[in-house]
Amino acid sequence: MADSKPLLSRGGDPMAAEALLRDVFGIVVDEIIWKGTSASEKVCEWKEPEELKQLLDLELRSQGEPREQILERCRAVIRYSVKTCHPRFFNQLFSGLDPHALAGRIVTESLNTSQYTYEIAPVFVLMEEEVLKTLRALVGWSSGDGVFCPGGSISNMYAVNLARYRRYPDCKRRGLRALPPLALFTSEECHYSIKKGAAFLGLGTDSVRVVKADERGKMIPEDLERQISLAEVEGAVPFLVSATSGTTVLGAFDPLEAIADVCQRHGLWMHVDDLLKHCHGSQASYLFQQDKFYDVALDTGDKVVQCGRRVDCLKLWLMWKAQGGQGLECRIDQAFTLTRYLVKEMKKREGFELVMEPEFVNVCFWFVPPSLRGKQESPDYSERLAKVAPLLKERMVKEGSMMIGYQPHGTKGNFFRMVVANPALTQADMDFLLNELERLGQDL
Repeated sequence: MADSKPLLSRGGDPMAAEALLRDVFGIVVDEIIWKGTSASEKVCEWKEPEELKQLLDLELRSQGEPREQILERCRAVIRYSVKTCHPRFFNQLFSGLDPHALAGRIVTESLNTSQYTYEIAPVFVLMEEEVLKTLRALVGWSSGDGVFCPGGSISNMYAVNLARYRRYPDCKRRGLRALPPLALFTSEECHYSIKKGAAFLGLGTDSVRVVKADERGKMIPEDLERQISLAEVEGAVPFLVSATSGTTVLGAFDPLEAIADVCQRHGLWMHVDDLLKHCHGSQASYLFQQDKFYDVALDTGDKVVQCGRRVDCLKLWLMWKAQGGQGLECRIDQAFTLTRYLVKEMKKREGFELVMEPEFVNVCFWFVPPSLRGKQESPDYSERLAKVAPLLKERMVKEGSMMIGYQPHGTKGNFFRMVVANPALTQADMDFLLNELERLGQDL
């Protein structure tokens, strides 16, 4: 069959390659960009794992498949994937679909380069430098260094490693034997990657000293001071304080100025240019030759722990070019406006109870079903209320109507964490969320 002729890997047929890609792009536009962002479509098509395996036919075989079958594979992948671009997807700290960012990702994936040297990624090395410079300026820094990381967890691990190297640079060569017992400090509301990073880097999770947070989830500077003094008495060397601007669940912002004062008193903060390269550099002679015909400072790959690094800056750069700083600012303002609207509407309705007034775009709340209303004094009230969010989550996912995350937190039982992040959201989406929870929970 002509349609089964392999593409560039063997047959080298550019016409067939173009036809396939045009068809795939058409499917993406129809099934993701149009249907995936439509409120009239499902957020997800839930299937149990064994059924999903059968529907996808995941087995890899020795013989290839024709083009039409490959296109059906693409449709199936999209159909059974969660549509994070959907206006009723509130499950994570990310959501929505920006066409300019998507265009950037298509370009970078098509170019398929790796961002470690200027010679193979000249555009993106300069672009990343410019984006990072602009981001630093937003927080008031006139100088500095940085790289795009795969995510927040890796970024936090970079921070731990850099702080350790800044305090004990010999550890790069001698390893853990060059170190005394170390102590790093973070809030009890911190991201779990801090402890994972400490374990991964050989410090051990016991080196992480957890600082108390107040009732709104903010680090308490006085307890930080106490913990630092206690660590010193115990013979550990404080080397890092990890503060958070927008905690994962509550969206709390630590008091950075007060924390910075504590760090300064204990010598726990210092800005050092070029620390990334000193800490992570290995000067691989086959890649980072020092006698190249251009400025080798542009070979940024020696600053990172990876070798190959995907291009992440084009998505943000292209979106920023299209929206401008003012456009991005309007998006943020709109997110906060919708957050306030949602909270206001919750307070008008019976059955919605805020965990606290939101500081950010995280709205944490309980849905109290009819059977539990007015029974807060019952001895099993908290236990029964904690079972509501998981049950409602199951119902909404299996219907595909929306997705909201939930979690317990400290002594508080399961509650919903609604995140207002999608720039396409409207007041109608906020109203839908409240109405849908009432509908799903009316018999509870």
